[in-house]
Amino acid sequence: MSVRWGILGAAKFAQNHMGPAIHAAKGAELAALATSSEEKAAGFRAFAPGLRLHDSYEALLADPGIDAVYIPLPNTLHLEWSLKAIAAGKHVLTEKPMTMQAAEFEQLIAARDASGLVVAEAYMIVHHPQWQKARDLIAEGAIGRLEHVDTAFSYDNRTEPGNIRNRPETGGGGIRDIGVYTYGSVRFAAAAEPVNLQARLRRENGVDTFAHVTGEMEGPQGRFTYSAITSMRLFPRQEVIFQGTTGLIRLTAPFNAGLFGEAQVELHRGGGVSELFRYSGVNHYVLQVEAFGRSVTEGAPYPCSMEFSKGTQAMIDTIFACGVEF
Repeated sequence: MSVRWGILGAAKFAQNHMGPAIHAAKGAELAALATSSEEKAAGFRAFAPGLRLHDSYEALLADPGIDAVYIPLPNTLHLEWSLKAIAAGKHVLTEKPMTMQAAEFEQLIAARDASGLVVAEAYMIVHHPQWQKARDLIAEGAIGRLEHVDTAFSYDNRTEPGNIRNRPETGGGGIRDIGVYTYGSVRFAAAAEPVNLQARLRRENGVDTFAHVTGEMEGPQGRFTYSAITSMRLFPRQEVIFQGTTGLIRLTAPFNAGLFGEAQVELHRGGGVSELFRYSGVNHYVLQVEAFGRSVTEGAPYPCSMEFSKGTQAMIDTIFACGVEF
């Protein structure tokens, strides 16, 4: 059984990444797109020529030939259209951040539970084997007791003032765009939650363009110190380092694996890289769609629950609340 997918809106990200992933995934069919732009639709039809077009989001949600919808709309519209899709009886995969505040997840969780549908945030990195390997190495004590984590994610889009990430009215800013990775990835890999945080923020035009978060998190091995940098105004960088008492784990392309570079997990022990795990050609967007499909068709547990996503949003809420301008 294939899951028949529809996409709400012809976002560039959907055209370049999630649309092709749905089309390529086993057990999935990209069946429909909601857009009033024939020009934008052409980009999707280039790889899915049989795609049905709907000129409104409501029309796609009313399509009986659609089982699940992917929602790549601006951040401020995620909650509204996720709830409308659930009400229409569709399974829902919505881009991160799924809500603007952690408390708003309660509406989605209640709607999911009442409907029996699969509803999730599109947090693709947890489906990538590099993150599963990092989580397993930490849990098995490969680096001893975890003592410190450094995370960094940056890019530069200062020349794109119209980009939704640079606009406060669309829920822009670096934290909502990429902080979900520097924060949520550590929660996932170390099974940890923040216990105290401090943040220094820099804003332009009402959106955060740089954030440096420090503090402590706590997991099964106890407390460890934590540092995260996110920016939309720096030279591109992605890196995560888990440092323990007897070793170190480094992820070289942790968030845009395959685009930023080859996904590699380095295990450092005894003065150098003792083991290197390489993941060439792995598409975490495809893996995400396939995992979602198994949850829909087989009832398999979905690897990234909304309860987990709510926890990352709560961490984001805390960072905004404690952030100091500099």
